[in-house]
Amino acid sequence: MKREPQKAKSIPAAYYELTKPSITFLILVSTALGYFLGGNGIENISRFLLTLFGSGLVSSGAGALNHYAEQGTDKLMNRTKSRPIVSGLISPNHALIFGILISLVGVAILYIFINDLTAILALLTTLLYLFIYTPLKKVTWLNTSIGAIPGALPPLGGWVAVTGSLDPEAWILFAILFLWQHPHFYAIAFMCKDDYERANLKMLPVLEKDGARTNRQIIWHSILLIPVSLMLSYIGLLGMIYFWGALLLGIGYLISGFPLVKNYTLENAKFLLKVSVVYLPALFGMIILDKMI
Repeated sequence: MKREPQKAKSIPAAYYELTKPSITFLILVSTALGYFLGGNGIENISRFLLTLFGSGLVSSGAGALNHYAEQGTDKLMNRTKSRPIVSGLISPNHALIFGILISLVGVAILYIFINDLTAILALLTTLLYLFIYTPLKKVTWLNTSIGAIPGALPPLGGWVAVTGSLDPEAWILFAILFLWQHPHFYAIAFMCKDDYERANLKMLPVLEKDGARTNRQIIWHSILLIPVSLMLSYIGLLGMIYFWGALLLGIGYLISGFPLVKNYTLENAKFLLKVSVVYLPALFGMIILDKMI
């Protein structure tokens, strides 16, 4: 990626960057969606907002702890060399304390005001992210699939917050997010492969030159995503508006990977990435539209 990272201009901005706001936003949106579907709407606004607040704190804390854990790697990559710890704006110890504190506060809020299972899921997401996925980035290319597990847990947390149970419908939401992440993150890995190679991270596009295995991962996860996403209609949770919307979106997502298969280039990886960031909010929008009409 050619864009140069920008260093935070103030201490508050640096702490905000520690929370990985774009990831936290996605987690909040998927948590809210799980809550919305699990409760067939949002009746208890205060409970909903407390769920998002607690989940947001846990996600932000995990982001800060990831900055702490990967500070050595971040120094080696162009896209991360301006992060708050590496740039010296925030000391490693302060980032560590900040991350632990807001994570624990978030888990406590979920445990006290929501339920114990939601708190456990939030804590499990953080532990998997920090202690399984992060170190495996230096060990095996399967880190992408393993990292997709904590990345797919937030809608389960939202569902459990309102229902108190892990129902089959919630696992379909998990599966949708799990499968979606593979083309998305393999496109990013291809775009950033020089950085990843410099940091000795075992991303699949770094380990191969022709992209054969990377492309297989992209295509078969995209293929699986289509029937899995349609299961929400098959089981009766959603109707035909969602069915046709999800089908068209899934086909479009699959097709967006074809140019990269044919011509393994940066431009085609960027195209796949752009489609991936359109697919997910569009799918979420179809869910909401189906429920409201």
